[in-house]
Amino acid sequence: MHSAASIPIFHRDIKSSNILLDHNYSAKVSDFGTSKSVPLDKTHLTTEVQGTFGYMDSEYFQSSKFTDKSDTYSFGVTLVEILTGKTPFSFAKDDGENLVASFISLTRENQLVQILNPQVVREAEMEHVGAIAELATRCLRLNGKKRPSMKEVSTELEGLRYTQRCLEKFQEPQSFKDEQHSCTLPVKP
Repeated sequence: MHSAASIPIFHRDIKSSNILLDHNYSAKVSDFGTSKSVPLDKTHLTTEVQGTFGYMDSEYFQSSKFTDKSDTYSFGVTLVEILTGKTPFSFAKDDGENLVASFISLTRENQLVQILNPQVVREAEMEHVGAIAELATRCLRLNGKKRPSMKEVSTELEGLRYTQRCLEKFQEPQSFKDEQHSCTLPVKP
């Protein structure tokens, strides 16, 4: 959205319910009701704060300046939601710590498994889960300038997906190729 379109678009309401999957499990962003196209010479929009609480970038909330990195923050919350199975609203600790703060804290303390969805723990490669958790924490940095761009996020997720596909193919005695990638895997003895 930010770099793929000829005129960049700031969505301003990225959240799990606005990301749909097609029949091939390709993600499609929906609900462009609050989105704004941004002239190429602009780095931010100054607007009345809009979006969904819990997914909203605190910099935007405090300054009313929305940047492409504000959407990155919201996507980071969505990654946390996928990994934990919890929404920002369904999670509350007695000390008032929210889902994002708890996730970041547990990730830094190498205790990520305490907050992960049990299904993720059972079914996913923990190396990939750790990589996605680390990506999510970078998306959630308080300083927007230190967050990755959505293009960088997309590239990193695609790399993880490719690695997973290669690992799955490793179980089969063949080479794996598609129109974008190839990896030759050793035949198991």
